[in-house]
Amino acid sequence: MSDARLREEICRYGRSLFERGLTPGSSGNISLRLEDGGWLVTPTNASLGFLDPARISRLDAEGRLLSGDKPTKEIPLHTALYDTRGSARAIVHLHSTHAVALTMLPEIDPRAALPPMTPYYLMRAGETALVPYYRPGDPAVADAIRGLAGKYSSVLLANHGPVVAGDSLEAAVFATEELEETAKLYLLLRNLNPRFLSPAQVADLVNTFGLDLPSHHDHDHDGD
Repeated sequence: MSDARLREEICRYGRSLFERGLTPGSSGNISLRLEDGGWLVTPTNASLGFLDPARISRLDAEGRLLSGDKPTKEIPLHTALYDTRGSARAIVHLHSTHAVALTMLPEIDPRAALPPMTPYYLMRAGETALVPYYRPGDPAVADAIRGLAGKYSSVLLANHGPVVAGDSLEAAVFATEELEETAKLYLLLRNLNPRFLSPAQVADLVNTFGLDLPSHHDHDHDGD
């Protein structure tokens, strides 16, 4: 896909996310990794609903700005996920309401922020890690994401929002939307003793669709 088409794709998906209220104001950012190792990334203080393709930041493989506006200050968290998640070609970071709310609940497991509620949550977002709060733009968030060793394609930043990688921009957007809807389901059903997918049902999804779930990696390493 040409550079111009990729820029248009970022704007199209950004507008879609914004218009449905998934990231307010000038929050959220999107990046695409290019064949030469460089990136296209949304600019700082830019609303995802009103992006200009010509002003999207073009970075080289070392993260230096080649053209366009100054990039988002969240570059460190994008870099960390690309560096550790080799299959990642696009990353979406939002401030979506239900995913942010989920990060503030006391019972959330940092290794699996959501239980296995629906098949499409596992198929699109996988399991989701929760990392502690860091000031937006703090380079320390990159260390926290690197500490996950690339096991997770979806990560929640406490009191901040989701960061989701995909092998395409469409995949990253769809996974982010699935994560948000699953967080909404969790909040709707919290304390109502809902039925989640059983371990056998999860194993069936893993085997049928070849899912790469961190918990199943851990079991493999334990000899289970």
